[in-house]
Amino acid sequence: MGDALPIGGLDVVLVDGILRPATGGRTFETLNPATEEILGVAADGTGADMDAAIGAARTAFDEGTWASDPTLRARCLRQLRDALLEDRAVMRALTTAEVGAPTFLTDGPQFTAPVEDLGWCADLAETYDGWERDLGEASPMGVRSQRWVWREPAGVVGAITPWNFPHQINLAKLGPALAAGCTVVLKPAPDTPWCAAAVARIAAERTDLPPGVLNVVTSSDHALGAQLAGDPRVDVVSFTGSTATGSTVMATASRNITKVFLELGGKSAFIVLDDADVSSAAAMAGFMVSTHAGQGCAITTRLLVPRTRMDEVVDATAATMAGLAAGDPTDPTTICGPLISARQRERVEGYLSMAADEGAAFACGGGRSPRFERGWFIDPTLVVGLDNSSRVAREEIFGPVLVVIPHDGDDDAVSIANDSPYGLSGAVFSAEEGRALGVARRVRTGTMGVNGGVWYSADMPFGGCKASGIGREMGVAGFEEYLETKSVAVAR
Repeated sequence: MGDALPIGGLDVVLVDGILRPATGGRTFETLNPATEEILGVAADGTGADMDAAIGAARTAFDEGTWASDPTLRARCLRQLRDALLEDRAVMRALTTAEVGAPTFLTDGPQFTAPVEDLGWCADLAETYDGWERDLGEASPMGVRSQRWVWREPAGVVGAITPWNFPHQINLAKLGPALAAGCTVVLKPAPDTPWCAAAVARIAAERTDLPPGVLNVVTSSDHALGAQLAGDPRVDVVSFTGSTATGSTVMATASRNITKVFLELGGKSAFIVLDDADVSSAAAMAGFMVSTHAGQGCAITTRLLVPRTRMDEVVDATAATMAGLAAGDPTDPTTICGPLISARQRERVEGYLSMAADEGAAFACGGGRSPRFERGWFIDPTLVVGLDNSSRVAREEIFGPVLVVIPHDGDDDAVSIANDSPYGLSGAVFSAEEGRALGVARRVRTGTMGVNGGVWYSADMPFGGCKASGIGREMGVAGFEEYLETKSVAVAR
């Protein structure tokens, strides 16, 4: 788990096309969650840096040609994709070191997949056919009129992102927003500043992005996110993170009636029906919650199983999870790496203690990994003996913790799945596809996997309902989050 990385120059912000130190030369440390060692320093951006970044984005949108030149937008996005892929080895190593992401994930959703998705965004910039819709003639109020509906770039986007899948989330905002003709100010999480700074450096040095189109301000100060959300020069706030913070972001943006996109927390249900292949369902459920130490908003963290098959499912799932014990993220066989920080490990440990106090037992795991003296490791943990009213079944933990809850048939399973403040994702397993699809239709959530189906891809919208957010990211729907609608009529 060595920290040596063949990369440097990540202690800068990107403002108006210029890579420079933060105001006053301020920096802060970024750490390796697997070793607790200091990797180096990042630029500690200030309010002045954020103000300058917003101003640059505003000017670039209002006075430049970015919003009206889809060919340029597509070219720049493809340049960024190609340059990032050229540096794939370095970027994957950086991601494992700073995020604690297991190596196998960096060739998927932790790096390679979202980078390749920039190509899909570039294609959409050139081929989107919704810019103008002809509604024909009509005579409202007795005036014969030719009518159109135009879609236009929304303007300046303030993107505020978390640490768990930084490349996926950063690029899922940057790609569609830039493709739509918007300019962007990105404020990444303090835990993973280098991932964003590396993208900023490559964008500045190896693409034709005009000055001010993309601005990146790393900072240890969470107040800069509030500054970005509350600035009247920002037209769209795109936020991914906790529901509590998302609520604050929405309230801040509401002072200017700023449009918001929110992708927030989840407590998604994995429903096993009574005819399901238990070994397949258990393997999938255990693998999902162990991957990246459970640090994903869409991970299924409630396992709903038929009461009559409870022991069978628990035994099979516990065996799977025990075989996925926390490991060195640089080892290509590791599935469950470290948590991002000591603070996050303490949070997960607090929930495990709470579960024990509520009367739970642990079928596997239950605390820190005994194999590591350093690093913020928690072994995958299967919680049994509680119902859906327990706090560990209702609150987002963001760790490798799966709570098993019995159900008494399809209707009861749907009721339990929907008895949650969240509605982000879910899964269902059954021997009958039609039956599984019927259950999937009844669960109030933004995405559902059926019998192991994977919905994650560039062309599939992602998002939730209830406390899991507003709007959609990715897909054409995600692209259209960064557009405004204008209705036009000409008298004939």
